[in-house]
Amino acid sequence: MDLREHIAIVQNFPKEGISFKDITPLMDNGEAFKYAVDQIVEFAKEVGADIIVGPEARGFIIGCPVAYALGIGFAPVRKPGKLPREVVSVEYALEYGTNVLAMHKDAISPGQKVLIIDDLLATGGTVDATIQLVEKLGGTVAGCAFIIELTELNGREKIGNYPIKTLLQY
Repeated sequence: MDLREHIAIVQNFPKEGISFKDITPLMDNGEAFKYAVDQIVEFAKEVGADIIVGPEARGFIIGCPVAYALGIGFAPVRKPGKLPREVVSVEYALEYGTNVLAMHKDAISPGQKVLIIDDLLATGGTVDATIQLVEKLGGTVAGCAFIIELTELNGREKIGNYPIKTLLQY
């Protein structure tokens, strides 16, 4: 299946000069969405994932059905103040300024093999911060999976040597 047929390219969103890759048409199409999720499920099996971790919000959308299909757990990564119990957090650099991501302190057990899932790999900042959170909690990053990779932004370089699965590259 050609998933490109289910990605809408929106010019100048969210600001001038950006060519936004919108996955909502993929999510709207049950066959395409199932195909994409199934591809990531197979990767999760290959890397032996014990748990899925996904940053808000689209990491939830892709990661939860993968966890469900595998019969394993899902741990959310959120912005500060969104999780109700004790958290660990990581501050990371953006182009202009910083951001913070957090996970519940008990979300990952030491030694658990974690697959990090998000919709898009761009500069790698979000996934790098998520990797740091998983490792702070004693988890082992088994790999990272994305629907789309924007290759010109070199996000793979920030991630390092973890196994990576992307379904589309632009």
